[in-house]
Amino acid sequence: MTNVPSKVSIIVPVYNVENYLAKCLDSLVNQSLGHIEILVVNDGSKDNSEQIIRKYVQQYPDKIHAFIKENGGLSDARNFGIDHATGDYIGFVDSDDYITETMFEEMLNLAVKYHAEMVICNIQKVDEHGNVTQKLTQIPNMPEKIDLDTHFSVFSDLSYFACNKLFKKELFHQKRFKKGAHFEDIQLIPQLLLECKTIAQTQNFHYQYLERKDSITKTHTEKGLDILNAVKDVEYAFEKSQYSAKKEALKNFQILEGVYSYLAYLAFVKKEETFYEMADRLKIFRMERGIKIKDILSYSRFDKNYILSLPLKKKIFYLLFFAGQKKLIRKLM
Repeated sequence: MTNVPSKVSIIVPVYNVENYLAKCLDSLVNQSLGHIEILVVNDGSKDNSEQIIRKYVQQYPDKIHAFIKENGGLSDARNFGIDHATGDYIGFVDSDDYITETMFEEMLNLAVKYHAEMVICNIQKVDEHGNVTQKLTQIPNMPEKIDLDTHFSVFSDLSYFACNKLFKKELFHQKRFKKGAHFEDIQLIPQLLLECKTIAQTQNFHYQYLERKDSITKTHTEKGLDILNAVKDVEYAFEKSQYSAKKEALKNFQILEGVYSYLAYLAFVKKEETFYEMADRLKIFRMERGIKIKDILSYSRFDKNYILSLPLKKKIFYLLFFAGQKKLIRKLM
């Protein structure tokens, strides 16, 4: 009996990205991995995205499967793609980003080689001219194959982007992105990791994350509270998982996402009343979990003290916040 090669389904949600979509799709149709399907989900775009998609479907009918749906947001579009995926593995690419041509071939090879349920690659931020502005190494100082039972610290060290990962389709058997929620990656991807026994990684910077000039600066509002809600959902899944005894990793996850990621968002909340309300919610979050200031300041990520590794401006913001100097922070902002 011949082994049928594993197929990868790449899900691309599209919403008003006419200026960037062709570059994204070019990087997908030119993948060195032949056994792929590209599911392009037009989430109710109002620009010329649909015309661009049709052109690519005509050119690459065997690779691209196009769908149109009413606008439901990123989570809804990704879930739609998952429901229609026929591959053994699933990947996500945002429609204004692009990838190297060997990304999915290398990641699939690692998944098969190590029987890994999830594979991770590095990310680099690029400007509109393709210049690299920042390199984001995901798991430094670790081997290609990572046994989670032995190296469970990665649970609290990882950046939970959906787009730089390859997932075994079975992980989504009873799980989907939370519709209508912000920070849907923080809510779902850790829950998928809890279902894994082995993950793998490549140190190659395959995923090119575009920092757009025309991107309207997002208004930072009480939507940031969804970060705390995401952490709560992960806590619930953690307690029922095979790793429920590894409490220190959970506490570190609560500190990284529930404190530091939340504060990084809070720093850009302009409305004073909202800022103070959200700061109070963080205090309640910490007290409920017994997270002390000294726990936060001593938190290490990848064996390095986290707060000391940050840029000066962030460091000052966090330290003033932990010192209770919220009024001083508001003046500086």
